[in-house]
Amino acid sequence: MSRSPRLTRRQMLMAMAVFTLGGVAKGSVINRAKKSTFVLVHGAWHGGWCWKKVTTLLRAAGHEVFTPTLTGLGERAHLLNPQIDLSTHVQDITAVLEYEDLNNVVLVGHSYGGMVIAGVEEKSGARLAHLVYLDAFLPENGKAVKDYAPLLPTRDDGWRVPPPGPPSAFGVTDERDVVWMTPRLGDHPHKTFTQPVQLSEDKNRTLAKTFIQCTKAPFFAEAGERARQRGFRYRELFSAGHDAMVTKPKELAKMLLELA
Repeated sequence: MSRSPRLTRRQMLMAMAVFTLGGVAKGSVINRAKKSTFVLVHGAWHGGWCWKKVTTLLRAAGHEVFTPTLTGLGERAHLLNPQIDLSTHVQDITAVLEYEDLNNVVLVGHSYGGMVIAGVEEKSGARLAHLVYLDAFLPENGKAVKDYAPLLPTRDDGWRVPPPGPPSAFGVTDERDVVWMTPRLGDHPHKTFTQPVQLSEDKNRTLAKTFIQCTKAPFFAEAGERARQRGFRYRELFSAGHDAMVTKPKELAKMLLELA
C-alpha cells in the first residue's frame, strides 16, 4: 500500500495563509454588514466640535460618523445673522443626508437638536433608520422651543442669545473640558427658538425612536415622559449631566452602539 505524501513546510505555510486570508475576508464582510451611519446634531450654543470624544469611539467601532455644525455656530459662527431660523438648521442636516447620499441613518439630536431632527424626519424620513433624542426637546406639531421652556434674554441687538453660563451650566465640571469648551460656546440665533416646527401625522411607524434622559430639567423630563407614552425606547444617563457627549462619552457611545 502506498503512503500519502507528506506536506513540505512551504506547502503547510501556504495552506495556513490561504485559510487565514479566507477568515479575514469573511470577517470583513460581517463587519461591513454591521456598519452603521451616525449623524450627530448638536444643541444650542454648541457646534459639531462637541461630539469629538464620541466620534472617536464610534469610528473605532467601525461606523461612519458625521457631525455637521449648524449655520451660525461653531466654526460657522461667521455666518451668524438674525434671519437664521429652525428651517435653516433643518436644511443644514437634510443637505448633509442628500449630498453625502446617506441612508439608514441613526440621527441623534441633543437638546435644541431635538427640534432639528424632528424637522429632518418630516423632510427626509426615508433616509433614516433610528431617531435618538438626547436630553432633547421632543416637539409637537406647531410648537417651538418657546412653548416648552422660558427663553433667555438676547443681547442688545435683540436676536443674539448668549450662552446661559459657563460650561458648568451644561453639567461640565472637569477642568480640562471647561478650558476646551469655554471659547467654543457661542451666541445662538433667536428665531430658531421661536419658529414652530411643522409636522404631519406620523406616517413612518417603522422608524425606531429612542429618548435618552440625562437631566431632570422640567422640559426634558416632560419630553421623556411623552416619549415613553408614544412607545419610544427609553434610557437614562443621569450621571452625565446635560452634555453627556463631553462628560460621559464612553457610556454614551456604548448606549448608541447598543441602539444601532
